[in-house]
Amino acid sequence: MVYSLFGDVMKVKVFDESHEKDLEASINDFLEDNEDIEIVQIQFSNACSIFGEEQIFCFSALILYRKK
Repeated sequence: MVYSLFGDVMKVKVFDESHEKDLEASINDFLEDNEDIEIVQIQFSNACSIFGEEQIFCFSALILYRKK
């Protein structure tokens, strides 16, 4: 948990998917299921690596939020 200057309790949710559409769906599902939250910040990251002849992608997002 993270405390802001105003003493509010912040929470963090991390998403990690291998396709950007899966990441989008996961985040949208989380937001639909948690309508009583206030988004403070969203951070996005992606990475690519090679394993043999296969490319591996990683799409990640971190959402910092608080309950309303």
